[in-house]
Amino acid sequence: MEKDKGTYILIVEISKPIKVKVGSLGLVDFKKGIYAYIGSAMNSLNKRIKRHAKKQKKIHWHLDYLTSLPEVEVKKAYVFFNKRIEEKLSTDFAKKYKGVKKFGASDMKKVSSNFYVVDDEVEKFIVSLGGVSFEKIFSSHG
Repeated sequence: MEKDKGTYILIVEISKPIKVKVGSLGLVDFKKGIYAYIGSAMNSLNKRIKRHAKKQKKIHWHLDYLTSLPEVEVKKAYVFFNKRIEEKLSTDFAKKYKGVKKFGASDMKKVSSNFYVVDDEVEKFIVSLGGVSFEKIFSSHG
């Protein structure tokens, strides 16, 4: 079974309130806290997750505007191997958490966000949905 594709959820920490210009969304306010970002990679899943954690990168996705900043760190990743369930997971998250409107969800019909303000229970929630901790080591530096 191929293990380098699927859907992922990143746990992202923002260490202080920040305002960030996020592509066509314009200036967005982010409060200090823990967030979850939902994405998918149908090839090179490992590389995608490592890329998101890097500070130095070409800005491509909405998340890149945040993760390239010193106040933002990718803390952990969960994966759903061989499944393209980004919209389903985003729908599940929208029932429980507040999303950052239009963040990363330009190709979805049912939800308007891929980025959610979460709480300390988020990791249990992800596991309850079938996510497994991404065990490969990745660094947020470099």
